[in-house]
Amino acid sequence: MRETLKRSRYLIQETVDHLEWDEFVRQHPQKNIFQTPQMYDVYQRTKNYEPIKLFAIEQKTHLLCGVLSAVMMREVGGPLGMFATHSVVQGGPLATEDTDGLVLPLLMAEHDRRIKRKALYSEIRNMHNVNQTLENVKHYEYEDHLNFLIRLDQSEDELWKQIHRARRKNINRAIRQGVEIEEIHDKRLLEVFYGLLRETYASVGIPLAHTTLFEAAFDTLYPVDMAKFLLAKHNGKHIGARVVLLFNGAVYDWYAGASQQSLDLYPNDLLVWHVLRWGAKNGYKQFDFGGAGKPDVEYGPREFKRRFGGSLVNYGRHVRVYAPTKIAIAKVGLKFYQKLYSSSKMKTRLCM
Repeated sequence: MRETLKRSRYLIQETVDHLEWDEFVRQHPQKNIFQTPQMYDVYQRTKNYEPIKLFAIEQKTHLLCGVLSAVMMREVGGPLGMFATHSVVQGGPLATEDTDGLVLPLLMAEHDRRIKRKALYSEIRNMHNVNQTLENVKHYEYEDHLNFLIRLDQSEDELWKQIHRARRKNINRAIRQGVEIEEIHDKRLLEVFYGLLRETYASVGIPLAHTTLFEAAFDTLYPVDMAKFLLAKHNGKHIGARVVLLFNGAVYDWYAGASQQSLDLYPNDLLVWHVLRWGAKNGYKQFDFGGAGKPDVEYGPREFKRRFGGSLVNYGRHVRVYAPTKIAIAKVGLKFYQKLYSSSKMKTRLCM
């Protein structure tokens, strides 16, 4: 049964025509793949993910004027699962310019009402400068969070010149040593792809999404040119993996991994360069590096990303904590769990 919440002149509801939803996002100035119905469908098919979709409808005109697509993630299994669930609103919510001051708070209020007893906290992961448009959203606090954006509407020579000299050397070394890039067209290769991601994530102690996330993305996004799965190969062995998302002229870096025994072949460097060249050649306008951490916290991938050039931006995140006591318990419990099962190298992303 559809649950509809009446607020002033707007209805907040769970359903809308998929084509209308898709068109709303594509026409929005802050359009991004994470607010699309296609991405919602991917999350819906992913184990340990619970997606949420909300829409604002103007009562008199019945026009769609706001979209919120979020996903609750349970990133750690077992006894710590209840302490590792949070909600992410990536690149949203979105509303028409003339209604955002009213509609965005309504969408977030309904989102919070639905998940506050299930999640420890919620993040709005901004992909544009939205501080002014979110100023009426209550209970959320802004946190700095960096990212790198690279213009793709330039020549290959210009892209190459903006890459740091040491990074260019690594790319050339990879090419000289015979590393090749291939696109995944056969779903059976996702097992190899996921194995490389899992090796990388385990090496740094970060939980990796379930393999069903990538299977769903391959089934849903790849056939409509909204995702590209890549592998780096050397002497017949796959040594690197990367998946990027594609939407309305933008390329989004999503997940990456590499064999820890093959890092001296620089598969990561070559994979990024391959994506940049491909994006520029095929008319894409921007490469989004998918985040570079908090400015005051050491984050290894930031330096890797910085050396590809591009613009450093700080659109930040807006965070609301629902259960501060549970988060404190989770931090203590997690340390004990890591000592007890240190071989698994599992960590949560609790960074409150």
